Amino acid sequence: MPTLLAKNADVLVTMDGQRRELKGAGIYAENGMIKQVGPMSELPAKADTVIDLSGQIVLPGFVNTHHHLNQTLTRNFPGAQNNNLFPWLKALYRAWARIDAEASRASTLVGLAELALSGCTTVFDHTYLFKNGNSVDCQVEAARDLGIRFHASRGSMSLGESRGGLPPDECVEDEDFILKDCERVIGKHHDASVGSMTQIVLAPCSPFTVTEGLLKESAAIARRHKVRLHTHLCETIDEERDTLRRFGMRPVDWMETLGWLESDVWFAHAIHVNDTEIAKFAAAGCGVAHCPCSNMRLASGIAPIRRYMLAGVKVGLGVDGSASNDSSNMLAEVRQAMLLARLELGLRTAGRPIAESEWMAARQVLELATVGGAEVLGRSDIGSLEPGKCADFFSLDLGTLGYAGALHDPVAAVVFCAPQAARHTVINGKAVVKDGAIVTMDMQPVIATHNKCAARLLEG
Repeated sequence: MPTLLAKNADVLVTMDGQRRELKGAGIYAENGMIKQVGPMSELPAKADTVIDLSGQIVLPGFVNTHHHLNQTLTRNFPGAQNNNLFPWLKALYRAWARIDAEASRASTLVGLAELALSGCTTVFDHTYLFKNGNSVDCQVEAARDLGIRFHASRGSMSLGESRGGLPPDECVEDEDFILKDCERVIGKHHDASVGSMTQIVLAPCSPFTVTEGLLKESAAIARRHKVRLHTHLCETIDEERDTLRRFGMRPVDWMETLGWLESDVWFAHAIHVNDTEIAKFAAAGCGVAHCPCSNMRLASGIAPIRRYMLAGVKVGLGVDGSASNDSSNMLAEVRQAMLLARLELGLRTAGRPIAESEWMAARQVLELATVGGAEVLGRSDIGSLEPGKCADFFSLDLGTLGYAGALHDPVAAVVFCAPQAARHTVINGKAVVKDGAIVTMDMQPVIATHNKCAARLLEG
């Protein structure tokens, strides 16, 4: 059985129940699972693979709870740079519908590699437009080849413009086919075991792109197979108005009538909610994927993250699509989440004195990116560095220019200072990033293919 020793970390952030931060510590793992975490004097002296972490800080691998990896092909897309959500989507739907298997694989690899370089080890991807040979299968294969822990969605859109939906009719799929493919994908790829590298989530796109029937049937299939459910919700005022017009209810109340307020569900964005709806999320055990950069890019609003946390709602962070974020940098998202929470605090308090407990602290937002994300995805085997958990972690070099002068609190420096690239990223006990470079795959041919595919989408 392969063994790993990561040794001599200046600081090791465990995120365990005691939130221990250890100095001069390391990790010993066997077969991808952590056996020991602690001072070097307590760890084995040898292993099959040894990584020297001298001068570095080590954190649990980040968990990205919402992304659209195929959208790396449409970053900075002309005609979609200065729009809010609905016109932005209309500018991009047809381009996404032209993504074929080659483009899907390249975009998945590009996004996952960027994420790994920013400390992310587990990624949930919400692809919902499968045309021209694009499929869950090619994304799962890409993640396996790169070595990323991957939660793939069988997403869907079925409500075209002619039936009152937002997407063009040629961009949606037949519901019977969607449901059959959901069954196929779960049967082929879902692994519920401890330490699994691949899980499937059923993820109808949004209230304005699918029917009530598809939401209900997707939930029924998910619960029969014990997989999780995800969709966009309460992202914009436009969505709220659309749901009120069509169903006479706000989005949260409407989803509740469809059986979607349950503990196996998490929602992306969840910006425009009131206190009653937050209480409903908490009581039901629903989770939220907070996507600060995307919410700012599309002028969608500021999610009430502190209110969620105080109410006991599960909260994780999401990079969201690379066409509404234009990067796949999880550490940048962590920093943005802290800053946006502070902006919201300033607007809400309107100049009155702010208590210490009201601030979003660096360690709190790191919790959202690690143990918070693990809880949102329903995983008890990731998110912290302790025996029995997956050997998923990353390190940052504390000797970089960006951390100069901040080392009196290196843990907080990770968030307050400009995001630095991971020195090492280890997933399932195997190095994916070593000395700042992807080592599981030559990325240059992937980048060339990706740029070729992106140009083809723009020309189309």
